[in-house]
Amino acid sequence: MTREASIIELATWLQTPPGQYLLRWEQQQLDAAVADIFGFHALQLGLPELPTLRANRMPHRWLALDPAARSGPQGLPLLLTEFDALPFESNSLDLVVLPHSLELAPDPHQTLREVERVLRPEGRLIILGLNPASLWGLRQNLGRLLPGEQKLYLPLAGEFLGYWRLRDWLRLLTFEVEAARFGCYSPPLRSEVWLERWRGIEPIGARWWPVLGAVYFIQAVKRVHGMRLIGLQRSRKFGRAAAPAVVTQSGNARPWQGEGRPPER
Repeated sequence: MTREASIIELATWLQTPPGQYLLRWEQQQLDAAVADIFGFHALQLGLPELPTLRANRMPHRWLALDPAARSGPQGLPLLLTEFDALPFESNSLDLVVLPHSLELAPDPHQTLREVERVLRPEGRLIILGLNPASLWGLRQNLGRLLPGEQKLYLPLAGEFLGYWRLRDWLRLLTFEVEAARFGCYSPPLRSEVWLERWRGIEPIGARWWPVLGAVYFIQAVKRVHGMRLIGLQRSRKFGRAAAPAVVTQSGNARPWQGEGRPPER
């Protein structure tokens, strides 16, 4: 399957009841997360169906799409670029959001390395992905054993990356995970009515089997070891100990050598 066909297939699946159920949960997590991330430059890679930066207040925000997508929604400035060769300088972005971008990337690890390059130190990265260790992932694997693509529950194309595997990749690329959440604990149903009836399982699943949700949300920060904050250095410079007290005795001044406060005159 070509890249363009994979993108179209994912966009089509997101219009189904399970896809809409997934988008609603992801939009809720994103709106709460990006509203408190400040800076000047933010970038979304792929999936124009999900406005990941709508609650963010940075003055410069872009939506980058694969050249195979050819077009996107109106709103944010649009970039057609390969995700493993972004047209940004190193250490120039404050926030990058990857909504299922790694699943369709030819080399997801290279895409992560490129994101690490363009993010500034202490910049934020948000990743959304389908969890293969879930009821939805199990249903997908069972469907692959049966003839016919209609037996599949999720899109055919794409490599669904495991949560722990992705955390290992982030650790190797100097990222530190700040927050991680799972959602969409409903069984793999296709009916909107039945998915709505299972909505109450979300708090139960988050409490009793938190890592088995159909989708995961990861927020990480880029750490650069060996860097020192200028403000901290300045505060230490001006916070040195005061000079020894001087006591005047019979008109002669000499430093006080005793302990505690100097005696009164």
